Amino acid sequence: MAMIYCKECGKEILDKVDKCPNCGCPIPQEQNSYGPIVQVQEAPKKSSLGIMALIFSAIGCTFFVGIILAIIDLCKKDGKKKTLSIIALIISCLWIIIGIAASGSGNTKNTDEVSSPQETFSENEVLEKEEETQEPTKDTPVEESSPEENIPTPIEESSPEENIPSEYKSALNKANSYSDMMHMSKAGIYDQLTSEYGEKFSAEAAQYAMDNIEADWNANALAKAKDYSDSMYMSKAAIYDQLTSEYGEKFTPEEAQYAIDNVEADWKTNALKKAQSYQETMDMSPAAIHDQLTSDYGEKFTQEEADYAIDNLK
Repeated sequence: MAMIYCKECGKEILDKVDKCPNCGCPIPQEQNSYGPIVQVQEAPKKSSLGIMALIFSAIGCTFFVGIILAIIDLCKKDGKKKTLSIIALIISCLWIIIGIAASGSGNTKNTDEVSSPQETFSENEVLEKEEETQEPTKDTPVEESSPEENIPTPIEESSPEENIPSEYKSALNKANSYSDMMHMSKAGIYDQLTSEYGEKFSAEAAQYAMDNIEADWNANALAKAKDYSDSMYMSKAAIYDQLTSEYGEKFTPEEAQYAIDNVEADWKTNALKKAQSYQETMDMSPAAIHDQLTSDYGEKFTQEEADYAIDNLK
């Protein structure tokens, strides 16, 4: 007896049964002079939902979508590999851990500094202390202090920074963390600070953070563009759309254009990497891959870049 795969559910079953005990699918067998020929089914293919879950999980702002797609894929009993969905869930957990760590680091800076009171002396008291340290001489006349010298100097009032609410300071610390660690845009950080699913700061605290944050938004857009090119092999047009999208990074058109003009990327190589990914994970034909690479609803590579990818696809 040997084990075969059911073509309907992908489970392993004995080659002698007439139908699958799991799903009830008939198991065809052919006879020859040497006995039955077992039709061995191919190993389950990778799930397309798992691929999409992995892509969305890799993007910081859309990892929630990746979690949903991965859970749907894991719940489906279609016999396909679920490895990519599991990886997508792991990546999403890492994003959550990073957010929690950033939140903890911001809260440690909320304690207001308490200035220690300093002892103030009037000019008269200073003179008296100096006289105590010096021995009196016959030639040194004793000067009497004037009434004006007995007036104590006023204590300096606290600076305006000490009157800033703790919530405002926490919002500013959070904004700096998102800018420095995740290279987010100004609009993206504001939405994250005020979101019910994010930091839940008040609109006033978030606006204070935006007014006082020191960030180079062009540099943030450039860093994001480099991430998309290096990790996801996206095209120039696709990266620009992702940077400016209301559902993406929310950079301004000027900031996104700066990133596209200054990012160091080989777009033909990116097109080839995308083509190889479609071929290996989705078993697409060269013609279908070419259409996907150039489509306005797909990867948005140029015709020249797509031609290069197909010509060099093995």
